Amino acid sequence: MANPIIEFKNISKKYDDNPVLKKIDFEIESGKFYTLLGPSGSGKTTILRMIAGFEDPTSGEIEFEGHRIDLTPANQRPINTIFQDYALFPHLNVSQNIAFGLELKKMNKADIKAKVAESLRMVQLSGYENREITALSGGQKQRIAIARAIANEPKVLLLDEPLSALDHKLRKEMQVELRALQQRLGITFIFVTHDQEEALALSDQIFVMNDGRILQSGTPVDIYDEPINHFVADFIGESNIIPGTMTADYLVHFDHKDFECVDAGMRADEPVEIVIRPEDLDITDLDHGKLQVTVDSQLFRGVDYQITGHDSDNHEWTINSIHQTTVGANVGLIFDPEDIHIMRFGEDEETFDARLDSYEE
Repeated sequence: MANPIIEFKNISKKYDDNPVLKKIDFEIESGKFYTLLGPSGSGKTTILRMIAGFEDPTSGEIEFEGHRIDLTPANQRPINTIFQDYALFPHLNVSQNIAFGLELKKMNKADIKAKVAESLRMVQLSGYENREITALSGGQKQRIAIARAIANEPKVLLLDEPLSALDHKLRKEMQVELRALQQRLGITFIFVTHDQEEALALSDQIFVMNDGRILQSGTPVDIYDEPINHFVADFIGESNIIPGTMTADYLVHFDHKDFECVDAGMRADEPVEIVIRPEDLDITDLDHGKLQVTVDSQLFRGVDYQITGHDSDNHEWTINSIHQTTVGANVGLIFDPEDIHIMRFGEDEETFDARLDSYEE
């Protein structure tokens, strides 16, 4: 990556003797949508607060456009933050909320008025200048918070779970609007969420976090199709994770037989974990199935059936299928070599990337 806008260099953070971040290194490129994804307590909000200037690292350095910024006060950074509760002032109307930061900068009234109107146009709320905050819907409040932030012309916009308080339908709508707005503005967005589906839908790049570490980074497709370890595979979407053995390059053994796959670079007879996504499994008759399972349950979900079953080793399998079956039936499962993903035990991102490079050359 050439000339990152933000760079974390060996950042650690402790509260008393409790480590919250453990030697974090990453780079953020200008103009993209990044998501910090992980469960509660993984350290993602701490990273956001450090970028904003609300927290200081215990060790390491943070650079902004090539210059160290971790010693720069929050109000001197070209960065704005949108919090989960939006932090709008209820006693001020829409225009006054957006103008608040501009007035602190001593901008003249004519320029403030123009900036407020432009910011509202960008979030598609022109004409709302005199509305009271208490009269707005959740989605409108979210857009006003964004308008207030972009009025200050930040180079980076930080969003700390800003959609979590919305109902499901509005949350989906705001995801579309938020992504379109980021692309229209060209501002770097750094978004914090624990919602995997939201991260996959919004992001150019995802950092998957757990226990104060970044376990894997990549595009949504990379993260979903090539999870680096058990945690990532289990946390991102639904997964069937089965123990197996790598017989040779492009050949893996599980369920008492060998299967062709597209992975390589492991030792012969190395214990591994196999990941097959539920949507990559199709049901067929027993004679044509690569695997045989007994159906334990079936749940209709509108777009498909979620079917669970177990094989002869009592491994549980989940299948997402448009075809209905019968609880208690013995069925076959089919899948392609490309649907099998192999994970090594204890592999980190550096060795994972090196292994991919070695057999893709």
